Order: sequence, then C-alpha cells, then structure tokens
Amino acid sequence: MKIATFNINGINRRLPNLMDWLADAAPDVVCLQELKATDRQFPATAIADAGYGAVWRGESAWNGVAILARGAEPVLTRTELPGDSDDGQARYIEAAVDGVLIASLYAPNGNPQPGPKFNYKLEWTERLIAHAGELFATGLPVVLAGDYNIVPEPRDIYATKSYDANALVQPEPRAQFARLLEQGWTDAIRKQHPHETVYTFWDYMRNRWPRDAGLRLDHLLLSKKLAKRLVSSGVDREVRGREGASDHAPTWITLGD
Repeated sequence: MKIATFNINGINRRLPNLMDWLADAAPDVVCLQELKATDRQFPATAIADAGYGAVWRGESAWNGVAILARGAEPVLTRTELPGDSDDGQARYIEAAVDGVLIASLYAPNGNPQPGPKFNYKLEWTERLIAHAGELFATGLPVVLAGDYNIVPEPRDIYATKSYDANALVQPEPRAQFARLLEQGWTDAIRKQHPHETVYTFWDYMRNRWPRDAGLRLDHLLLSKKLAKRLVSSGVDREVRGREGASDHAPTWITLGD
C-alpha cells in the first residue's frame, strides 16, 4: 500500500498537476490539504475518472481536506478534530481504507506570532495530541498524514535566519510535535532517512525553489502496527518544479503486507 500526503494549494487551480501526478505515481491513498474549495466545488467527477473514490470536507477560499482511495471508496469516520465544537475550520478528516485508518490534517500556520493565530495553532495541536493518543491506544493501524505546519528540528529547514520569528519553527510547536512522537508514533520520513536533509515545501518567494531553500512540513506518523510494515518513503520533489505547481511536493510511504 502506497500512502501519500499532498498540500495541493487549491485543488481546482492545480487539478492538471494533481491528475498528472496520480497517473505517474499511482498512490493507493492520497491525503490532500488546502483544497480552497467548498464541498460543491470539489472536482469529484475528475477524481472518479482518474480511478479514485473520495471523501472531503471543503471550505470557501481556505483550508479543506480530502482522502482519495484508488479503486475504492473511503469509509468516512470523522470530519473534524474533536475538542472544540465551535471550530468550523475544515482542517481534519478521517476514513478507513483497506483496513487502515487514515487521517488527513491541515494544521494552522500560526502566523503572525505572538497573537491569536499562534494561540489557535497551539490549541488545535493540543486537540490533535489528545485525539492521536486515543487512536494510538486502540492498537489499530493508523496513519496521521498531512501538513502539520511544524518544522520539527533545525535540520528540517535550510540555513537561514529569515524564519527565526516564524510560527513554524517556534519552541512550543516543536515541543508539541515531540510529544506526539512520545506517544509512540513513528515519523516515517525521518525513520527511513535518519541522516538526510529532506524538504517537502519551498515558498514561492525569494527564488526558494531554485535555491533548494526548503522546509519539512508534511509528515506521515505511523502507529505501532504500521511502523512494522514500513518499507520505503520519499518526496516527489520533481512535482514542485512543474508549471503551476503547489509550493508543497507529495510525500509518501509504502507499506508491506
């Protein structure tokens, strides 16, 4: 089973890019973030024509998450992160695919910090930690995949001071990510590439893609059962270099039987 996460940064605007990548990479499951489309604007017909069933939760102009399954229909289990019934932002969706519970998440960016957006980022991640702990305790095969908007360590960002005040690299969210891992989750990319520099995001500004001035923001965390099945992982960097590309590249894992 090949599972990928991809912040598409506008699914309708990037639909040709998405279709090309699906045809080339043929992932079994895809977690999409930042759809920037309402539920009615989601391109369900095009996705189905590409051979994928889908569940999604959209939001006008911002956010939005989806899960695609090749040759199957994901079984929807949750459309929001528990813990705050007043939070209407479309940032979390969960579904079962072929015996694996898949979560697609788009964590808040948190900028500017300090301020209410950073506070929301920390509060949202606390809710994620609580829900993740409950999922891990079930012993089920679970993948928490998505754009966490956290650079876990200094080695996950290019050498720069320009991000020093950015919410993505602050000690508080980094500590939260570490607490997630302490629950027992396996960071699949870091597990497979313990000493390599791996980026998943390159901002459009300041020529960052040609300079390879990247950050690692997109993560796939695996429960204990799935960590034992991890065979390979990587980032389809070339997708970021295509015309009209998202500022993120697809990040993926493969699992053995």
